[in-house]
Amino acid sequence: MKFHSYFIIFLQIIFISNLSAQDLLKERIRKLSSNKTSVYIEKGIFHNGGVKQESVLKSIRQSYNPKQGFERIVIDFNSNQIPKIYGHISAPDKKLSIDFFDTTIAKDLQTISTTRFVEKISFFPIESNYVSMEMKLKTKVTADIFFLENPGRLVIDFKN
Repeated sequence: MKFHSYFIIFLQIIFISNLSAQDLLKERIRKLSSNKTSVYIEKGIFHNGGVKQESVLKSIRQSYNPKQGFERIVIDFNSNQIPKIYGHISAPDKKLSIDFFDTTIAKDLQTISTTRFVEKISFFPIESNYVSMEMKLKTKVTADIFFLENPGRLVIDFKN
């Protein structure tokens, strides 16, 4: 009888964890380009394959291009290249998350408030040189994500 109870609990744990866990093995992994690709994705993992470099995230700015129908979010760094990043976008969850390695946040960080597609931006300093950022989105969107150099900028174009 005792074994039966443990077995039932074990099955419940397995079933519940499968319902709530993200299966990142099924996600497509993309390496970011250093120019706009106009390839909009709705879900998946992305990275820049970047070199180890210390950076300071100094500002986030936004613009909207009604003619082309996308909103541009630009994340500015104090370095010539962007730091090593790793991110995930999920249109169904209305969320974009990015981890910045060897990065700190400027004390006078200039950021944006709510925009056409972004409801909220949150930062989570994990360690002294590691920052995680989460964008909660207002609606399901797709994104073209790329980077620019001199100075280092991460560019996210959202459209629905």
